[in-house]
Amino acid sequence: MSDEPLLEKYLRLTHEALDRVRVPVPARSYLRGASDDFLSLARAYLTDAEHFRDSGDRDRALAAASYAHGWLDAGVRLGLLDGGEDDQRFTLFR
Repeated sequence: MSDEPLLEKYLRLTHEALDRVRVPVPARSYLRGASDDFLSLARAYLTDAEHFRDSGDRDRALAAASYAHGWLDAGVRLGLLDGGEDDQRFTLFR
């Protein structure tokens, strides 16, 4: 186990995951809107997490960071986002 505080660990992992994901869905596909929504929600929750951390509310920050990563992870699992073969940051189907 690392000495890195849990909140900082999840913020780092979520930033790494956000940097890694790509939208594999064609721009004119019906599913493109869903892909864009997943990314938008992940970014918004990550912004909230950093705001809560900076305000000293570490509990809410950890919750928001978890939601952010959850949106990314679900998007990759569903195929709306592409996380490559990264099974350290995402729950891959196979």
